[in-house]
Amino acid sequence: MTQQDGVARPEAAEAARGGLRGHPWLTVLTLSVGAMMVSLDTTIVTVAQPAMQADLHTDLTGVQWVTDAYLVAVAALLITAGRLGDRFGHRTVFLVGAAGFTAASVAIGLSSSLGWVVALRVVQGVFGALMQPATLGLLRSAFPPDRLNQPIAVRSAVIAASTAAGPVVGGLLVEHAHWGWVFFLNVPFGAVALVLGVIVLGDVREEAPGGRLDLVGMLLVAGSLASLAWGLAVVADVGWTDVETVPYLVVGAALGGAFVVWERRSTHPLVPLRMFRSAPFTSGVVTMAVMGCVMVGAPFVLIFYLQNVLGLSPAESGVRVLSLTLLMIVGAVPAAIWIGKAGPRIPVAAGLAVIAVSMCALAGLDAHSGTVRTTLCFLLLGLGFSPVMVGGTKLVMSNSPKELSGVAGGMQQTAMQVGGSLGIAVVSAIVMTYTADRLPSRLAAAGVVLPPDRTEQAVQSVAVGLPPDLGTGAAAPGVLERVGQSVFLGGMQYALLATAAVAVLGAVVVARARQD
Repeated sequence: MTQQDGVARPEAAEAARGGLRGHPWLTVLTLSVGAMMVSLDTTIVTVAQPAMQADLHTDLTGVQWVTDAYLVAVAALLITAGRLGDRFGHRTVFLVGAAGFTAASVAIGLSSSLGWVVALRVVQGVFGALMQPATLGLLRSAFPPDRLNQPIAVRSAVIAASTAAGPVVGGLLVEHAHWGWVFFLNVPFGAVALVLGVIVLGDVREEAPGGRLDLVGMLLVAGSLASLAWGLAVVADVGWTDVETVPYLVVGAALGGAFVVWERRSTHPLVPLRMFRSAPFTSGVVTMAVMGCVMVGAPFVLIFYLQNVLGLSPAESGVRVLSLTLLMIVGAVPAAIWIGKAGPRIPVAAGLAVIAVSMCALAGLDAHSGTVRTTLCFLLLGLGFSPVMVGGTKLVMSNSPKELSGVAGGMQQTAMQVGGSLGIAVVSAIVMTYTADRLPSRLAAAGVVLPPDRTEQAVQSVAVGLPPDLGTGAAAPGVLERVGQSVFLGGMQYALLATAAVAVLGAVVVARARQD
């Protein structure tokens, strides 16, 4: 048994002799299968939701719980899952997560009621949370910090590819089979991950864990993140000040403050706050939050633009943004090479600057923008995402103690989850506020009176790029479509410019961060 940075490496000697257990690149392969399963599931379920809504006899709000229940469970438990991996072994936690995720997927596919589907999605989210920090923790232990670029690039490329494949595979399964098959698809991936995990993965944990687990810290951070994630999830429907939103956000903030106070006083903290004394680590967490905000928030409004303004089908929309995903896949390895030579700070800051420019370009799209223009915008966006994903992960994982690699992985994933939720909330609030403010005056300028009893419905329609429904004979359909598109595009412009500002802020933070 060998020891490095306070972490037991019992398989290091065997890996050095060429054995399978602990082999660095076989570890990358195994963890990539696990990452592929989780990423594919995230996007493939979205495509299946209309079929699930019809088969389970529920409304739109009910079927949204299928996604929201999973995301809230994941967001709440990522940091705790990372700490469990540090304490009990990332291999063990990964295998438990993969087995539970696969079993829950089978149970969901066999379910025939919304209640069971939602409950099992929570269970699936718990096991998904166990898997994600463990993949980064095992990568951190398999490679020294100066060689992490390439494995992180491979992992990022796999995630991008599986995310892109989700809508296509999901569409085919829903069209030619039952919606349950989008969950049964996890079975072969889960089986491969488990078999390879047992054979290949080396176990890494604290050499001599001292003290007890920080159960109070776990409860506080889980409660805080669950409340924030749920509050931000409902902002898109009811707004920032609604009674359904404010209590969750207030409780989340209060529990978050209590967590920080507790961690400062705890003798065995869940998240040692000394980790944030490292400027590169902190800038990496900020980078992942910014990336999550842009990567999730911008597509939230752009999908309505592509389908409801340009009139593309879901499949055509997927093809239109394929350039974004392809460049993220192709650009991951060159970005890793660049980061290996220049360090992560300059590539990440440059990538965020390119993202900001691409957001400004996307903000200039209109109802007549063609394939070439939109494709170039998405290519530019993919060009920026590649160094940010690889470099941001590198900043977090390389600047944290190896014995806390699970916590660091949980922080990286949590930053992206919270950033994504915040991105959707901000973007939707900007579009909705702009629409409510401008629609009546734009209709009046076109000689159309907006009936008070149809105001809310009209705003809701225009906020997703559809013409307002004002009743028969209210105005010519062409007039309503032109006004609706004009208002939606104005709201989209401000929303995308807001994400550009977030990217610029992130670039400044990273560029100014000192190198420890």
